[in-house]
Amino acid sequence: MQKNDIVQITITDMTDQGEGLGKADGYPLFVKDTVIGDVAEVKVVKAKKTYGYARLMRILQPSPDRIQPRCPSAGPCGGCQLQAMSYPAQLAFKRRKVENHIRRIGGFSMEVCPVIGMEEPWGYRNKCQVPVGRGKDGEIRMGFYAGRTHSIIETEHCLLGSSMDAHILKLIRAHMKGFSIPPYDEETGKGLVRHVLIRSARATGEIMVCIVINGSRLPHADVLVNTLRDVPGMTSVSVNINREKGNAILGKEVVNLWGPGYITDRIGRLSYRISPLAFFQVNPVQTEKLYATALDFAGLTGNETVWDLYCGTGTISLFLAGKAKQVYGVEIIPEAIQNAKENAAINHISNAEFFVGKAEEVLPEYNRRVLRETGEYPKADVIVVDPPRKGCDEALLAAVLAQQPERIVYVSCDSATLARDLKILCTDGAYKIQKIQPVDMFPQTVHVETVCLLSKLNSKQHIEIN
Repeated sequence: MQKNDIVQITITDMTDQGEGLGKADGYPLFVKDTVIGDVAEVKVVKAKKTYGYARLMRILQPSPDRIQPRCPSAGPCGGCQLQAMSYPAQLAFKRRKVENHIRRIGGFSMEVCPVIGMEEPWGYRNKCQVPVGRGKDGEIRMGFYAGRTHSIIETEHCLLGSSMDAHILKLIRAHMKGFSIPPYDEETGKGLVRHVLIRSARATGEIMVCIVINGSRLPHADVLVNTLRDVPGMTSVSVNINREKGNAILGKEVVNLWGPGYITDRIGRLSYRISPLAFFQVNPVQTEKLYATALDFAGLTGNETVWDLYCGTGTISLFLAGKAKQVYGVEIIPEAIQNAKENAAINHISNAEFFVGKAEEVLPEYNRRVLRETGEYPKADVIVVDPPRKGCDEALLAAVLAQQPERIVYVSCDSATLARDLKILCTDGAYKIQKIQPVDMFPQTVHVETVCLLSKLNSKQHIEIN
């Protein structure tokens, strides 16, 4: 197979990133924008020795699972990889993805539960992060990055987000044009406005805007604040200072311009204050299902001591506190821990304590301190981990195993690193996987959240969940 060859293939599989896979005379080709079952004409754009990449030219026979994408930017935009796939097929794809990781990386033959999906898999995002740049025509561009690039695709309204986002972005764009405020240029490091962050609270209707700038101040910020205050639900306006080159969207410093500096949302019966830097799940409808699953897996009776590692603003911690004796939360972002403490206070929860620091440092140090003082390792009944995409540090996993909790609840946003960490936790028969439940937090994309329950073997409290 050579570059520029045009061939006909049938898509028989898909990669974790949503690319279709088919074979031409036994030669594997990866093709973006295809669905399992498609018969397609494709053009080879890169040919390696054992596989290649091709561009979709036309669909000759559509898959039974192929649908018309709702968004006109679905192809070039890198945000949604699965819009051309029916929603039931998306859920089946995500279940296979988790199963493949658990089997191939973890080495487990564990069956994965069907994915918990949504009734309406659109308009679910409560967070919008939009890069700002300048197009070839010199005009300010706001939208989303094209797949595998930092080229901005102009998008008036993302169908996964709030309908108010587009209106807010138009107001900010008009302010920038009116006062000649330049967007950031990644290549030169010059320009001011890098990103716009919009967070909306579905339960309360409150909205927060945070403008990420490559400088210390936003010109005529008072004028923009007065404009944004007229937006229904607008509660807080701030700027985030990020002068660093690189891919990090947010810097560490936030300057509040107007409002309390946070918005308040609810998940179930609990209220949460959310600041610009704090982690908060982007899909409130599915978050309640995700946390209910984690709580169910924790199997709390009211007598347990629980550690919640990577606790963010205390979202899972406070769910657990309602049925535990004591909960300890750990998070590296100070603002998030401040939010967590405030969240505990406004929900009148007194049995949750929070610590600032890296989980892989805080828990091992706590273990060493208790061991020095008592001669024994501390013992948690349940440990919940909800790490970032890279998974858990090995030092943290060792500290978790040292505490020998009866149950470990692992909430994962990347099933590949989940499988890797499960292999460590289940080494030498220390723990057994009881149940793996994926939850679709990100419809139309390849991402899936997974909750896994591990139960300690050789324990009187070892449980089997049907």
